[in-house]
Amino acid sequence: MIKVLIADDHAIVREGLKQILADIPDMEVFGEAGSGDEALKFIRGEGWGIMLLDIAMRGKNVLELIKLAKHQSPHLPILILSMYPEDQYAVRMLRAGADGYLTKESAPDLLVAAIRKVEQGGKYISVAMTEKLIAELDPYQEKPLHTTLTDREFQVFRGICAGKSITDLGRNMALSVKTISTYRTRLMKKMNMSKNAEIILYAFKNDLLD
Repeated sequence: MIKVLIADDHAIVREGLKQILADIPDMEVFGEAGSGDEALKFIRGEGWGIMLLDIAMRGKNVLELIKLAKHQSPHLPILILSMYPEDQYAVRMLRAGADGYLTKESAPDLLVAAIRKVEQGGKYISVAMTEKLIAELDPYQEKPLHTTLTDREFQVFRGICAGKSITDLGRNMALSVKTISTYRTRLMKKMNMSKNAEIILYAFKNDLLD
């Protein structure tokens, strides 16, 4: 039996996933978490077959959450379930330690197939994403500006898009205002921008807004 932990802050999403997996004889949802902190508490318990993780959880940033989860339980398979386009977030999630990425609009049979592959030690991304990654190996392929950001810079980028102030970001990320300002300066330079409005406009055009 594959013991599934669902980490998603929307109860209706968790219920939908439970209904899908209820028809699969060798899978069962043994735990539900509505925040990143709850997910980490669950992980400390009995061994899990897999964690299904939403990309926009309350509490800890998802990249930090993935790294903490892997630190606590290195062999725990993590499958990201997200409403965001795969080509915008999948690579960053995989680099952080996730084992697969699936959009929430995917068919139930794809979810089951992804769970099986990841639980057995494999990695899961769509065929279209695989082709995109191969294309990006071309040194002459132009890459989106946001993919050049480090994880911390990307966290600040997303925070700015969400309308958070430097002070708010410092509090949420447990960093000083000076450090957050440094990350902002770096990401602005990398993306050739000078105002928050430019960042938000870029995020809107590239489907990166919550």
